Amino acid sequence: MRIRAYVALSVVFCLPPVARAAEIVTVASPDGSVQFRLAAGAGGGLEYTVAFKQKPVIEISSIGIKVDGANLGENVEAGSIGRYKVNETYPWNGNHSTAIDNCNGARITLTHVKPRTAYTLDVRAYNDGIAFRHVVPGMGTRVPDEATVFRPPDGSTLWYHDLEDHYEAQHARKSLRAVPPGGWLAPPVTFMLPQGAGCASITEGALRNYSGMALQGDGKGGLHTRLGHAVPASYPFRLRYPGDVERLTKPASVNGMIMTPWRIVMVGADLNALVNNDIVHNVAAPPDSKLFPNGIKTGWVKPGRSLWSYLDGGNRTLAGMKEFSRLASELGFEYNLLEGFWSKWPESDLKDLADYSHALGVKIIIWKHSSALRDEKSIREFFDMCNRTGVTGGKIDFFDHEHKEVVDQYEALSRAAAEHKLILDFHGCNKPTGQERTWPNVLGMEGIRGMEMGAPYAQHEVTLPFTRMLAGLADYTPTHFSGRRLADTTWAHQVANAVLLQAPLLVYAAHPANLLANPAAEMLKSIPSVWDETIVLPVSEIGSTAAFARRNGDTWFLAVSNGPVARTVRVDLSFLGPGTYHSLLIRDASEAASVKIERQTARAADSLDIDMRSGGGFVGRFSK
Repeated sequence: MRIRAYVALSVVFCLPPVARAAEIVTVASPDGSVQFRLAAGAGGGLEYTVAFKQKPVIEISSIGIKVDGANLGENVEAGSIGRYKVNETYPWNGNHSTAIDNCNGARITLTHVKPRTAYTLDVRAYNDGIAFRHVVPGMGTRVPDEATVFRPPDGSTLWYHDLEDHYEAQHARKSLRAVPPGGWLAPPVTFMLPQGAGCASITEGALRNYSGMALQGDGKGGLHTRLGHAVPASYPFRLRYPGDVERLTKPASVNGMIMTPWRIVMVGADLNALVNNDIVHNVAAPPDSKLFPNGIKTGWVKPGRSLWSYLDGGNRTLAGMKEFSRLASELGFEYNLLEGFWSKWPESDLKDLADYSHALGVKIIIWKHSSALRDEKSIREFFDMCNRTGVTGGKIDFFDHEHKEVVDQYEALSRAAAEHKLILDFHGCNKPTGQERTWPNVLGMEGIRGMEMGAPYAQHEVTLPFTRMLAGLADYTPTHFSGRRLADTTWAHQVANAVLLQAPLLVYAAHPANLLANPAAEMLKSIPSVWDETIVLPVSEIGSTAAFARRNGDTWFLAVSNGPVARTVRVDLSFLGPGTYHSLLIRDASEAASVKIERQTARAADSLDIDMRSGGGFVGRFSK
């Protein structure tokens, strides 16, 4: 069901030039718990605050946009305020199957005094956060830049990583004041508010025709927005594209109207509120009905699970990949993903594999270097080849930068793939910003330090659900059962990761023979890649424990992953519906490379005591 409501009201609210402090507007969420306040600061610039249940989430901070070097947030006049509401639901592939977009909004007309540049600040207040963007009308080519700061309350604790490895890094826990001057922070930046006031995360949404946003600390509690050109090129970009490093330090220009991405602050009383936050995709444009007549439910857009011959061996020949597809079918998986070795095959072999696999209910995805797909002709030729051979989609790799030039490439690839009815999995990429709503054929975006990057894993994997994955879909490639890839975790932890580190395209790292041979094979076969409902349980703590109850249809999965300190947690099963459930439980055993399997009945009134080793885990499946 889709419900839409949109009401607009124009109110004139003229102010003199901002030489003295004066409130311009307050935008409150539908339930009143979240408030965004915009004011004209005494120093001559626009300022804003964000509050949750009357406690600060963002302290007084400057807000603005630069155009051709002029900060339009300074020396401004405020004009009309047009208020509106959004209230709709839409289907979703993620933590829940129905997304809720319910907010109060305001479009504030502002004029920069010298020169007389008129623009709009668009603000939305949700029950679980805020979003704002700048819209600057105009003709011709201009160069936008950032002038906004986020100031979390003093005493906040942050989790973030820098951008030296682009988005493939481990998150550090630091106090706000410990962020060094000039230090880089990759969104989403999650923080716990002081005095138990809740938790929040800063990121962006609807990144199109613009450079991506990063944050830079000032050493005084301020996190300043920066665009892709200002961020030092990451190690992977310097390695792969040394000739482009200097060129992409130049700010990107925009032709015609400048519309920034939405700057987002998610907020909630607990981690459950953050994980179930819909703002990032709410602010993204809905899909084009000509390309996706049934939106995210368009027939050829199919979430599913995939094998991947990369981390755990595999015969990378036609015969070997046919065997992978056969085993994928035995597991009930929908995809088989091939790395670049396919490019050495004749096209007839690729078609042979696709035909063989399709007969088994398995589709083929193939890897491609993004540098080979930088113009319309090369993109069209690659996707035409996919259509000729029966390949279902592409894994496009090695972007490694957030300059507008690279962001535009995502857009071109997504559109062309949709025109060819192909799915995409982006790798070596930036954080998602809701493009999976605009382009439902984008089923995966790496932008994450996955299993291929090496250990340690345990603490990293119980941090990701509350940091990077708040931005949206990922491709962690979870689950491995042997050697250095098991590292500081256990088999039960590895199975739990398949539930916790969710993606509509859930790509497994382990060899299919090892998945089938594992005592947890029955569980692995049954774990879906999309969910109807997700509940983050109260025992969860960033960097220590991640405990999720997820529902698919009438079946519930309980997954708990542990960090580096052994612990016992008690979880009540009140999330279960009425009646009796048959349960399959996977627990840590005495050895890391082993599990204990139990079968019993369960009811909502029951609870479970879960003992976990260092890096341990637990998975339960509860079926009616």
